[in-house]
Amino acid sequence: MVYRDGMSERAQASRAVLIGATGAVGRNVLDAVLHSPHFIAATTLGRRKLAADDPLAASQKLTEHVVDLFAPDSYRDLLGGHDTAFCTLGVGQPSKVPEAEVRRIEIDCVLAFATACRQRGVHHFTLMTSVGADRSSRVKYLRLKAELEQAVADLGFARCTLARPSMLLTPHNRYGTSQGLLLAVWPRLDFVLAGPLRKYRGIDVQKLGQALVRNAERLAPPGRPA
Repeated sequence: MVYRDGMSERAQASRAVLIGATGAVGRNVLDAVLHSPHFIAATTLGRRKLAADDPLAASQKLTEHVVDLFAPDSYRDLLGGHDTAFCTLGVGQPSKVPEAEVRRIEIDCVLAFATACRQRGVHHFTLMTSVGADRSSRVKYLRLKAELEQAVADLGFARCTLARPSMLLTPHNRYGTSQGLLLAVWPRLDFVLAGPLRKYRGIDVQKLGQALVRNAERLAPPGRPA
């Protein structure tokens, strides 16, 4: 994520809409939005709401809607009045999911949401993709992420932020032994991941969520993605 000149100035109060808010990063984005004086309201769209005992569910700023994210007509009218959108939706372990399903979620679903946001007047769209996203990558998943980035950028939002995190460091092991090992080892590699390799350092999901919201709170020149 690149911060441009002029972003130290705070933007006016905003209303945010989010998809992926129940995920590891998305919940932290939602948390930061709900605790930000800049945002006066937050709307989440998804297949389920937060758990009833989740502290965030009690926020007076929050409105939750259960919708079919693959059917934008089911939520398009709910997007009106929002100027900021966050998309952290993704497949947790894409290597273990059929390629067609990964594309359905990470391209079709996300692009439908972005398109609907653009049609309903959202000015700033924040998309979480992945470090290494590149149309010429040897890794199919990274080519897919680059395809998505380009498609969202081409929608012509007044402001578009593309966040490319590396290893997501979560407080809990969600995917078994392999993730447990990565969570234990990756933070110890920071001294090796220096210079041009710095972008591959792991990032705490809470810090990432907070950074995405701080970025949205600031003004930036319109144009191509930051």
